[in-house]
Amino acid sequence: MRLIGLDPGLRHTGWGLIDVDGPRLRFLACGTVDSDDGAPLPARLVMLYDGLAAVLREARPASAAVEETVVNRNAGSSLKLGQARGVVLLAAAHAGVPVEEYNAKRIKRSVTGTGAADKGQVAAMVRILLGHAAVGSADATDALAAAICHAHHLGTAQRLAATTGALGA
Repeated sequence: MRLIGLDPGLRHTGWGLIDVDGPRLRFLACGTVDSDDGAPLPARLVMLYDGLAAVLREARPASAAVEETVVNRNAGSSLKLGQARGVVLLAAAHAGVPVEEYNAKRIKRSVTGTGAADKGQVAAMVRILLGHAAVGSADATDALAAAICHAHHLGTAQRLAATTGALGA
């Protein structure tokens, strides 16, 4: 199953694509969709949407994982990040890709075993779990971490459904 992780950001929205076959994860690609800092906000949102739509069209994932937004002290920054996140959700919905959302602690716990892991620990585990893939930017790494988290949760849900089905038979 092909999964995409998306890490929303107004400047850089990270994306990471993996294939999942049972417990095996395989790195496919990753990158960022960037917007022009000098452009007006509506134009920047269009840049993000168009870039994500192209990635989703080419990648054709079965499902997407989106990292939930962390609200910070600067209300204006939080609002802009929320708007970028809305674009990410809209692009996936328009592409017909089901979306699951995960908070940062859950993603970190799924990838490293602890919700208190720092970015360096998450990046190291992403590289290990994906066969030492060269992932590049922190935004793409975060997106891959979201995809790995989603893979783990989907796998657990599938095993539970199989067990429940076997018990009910």
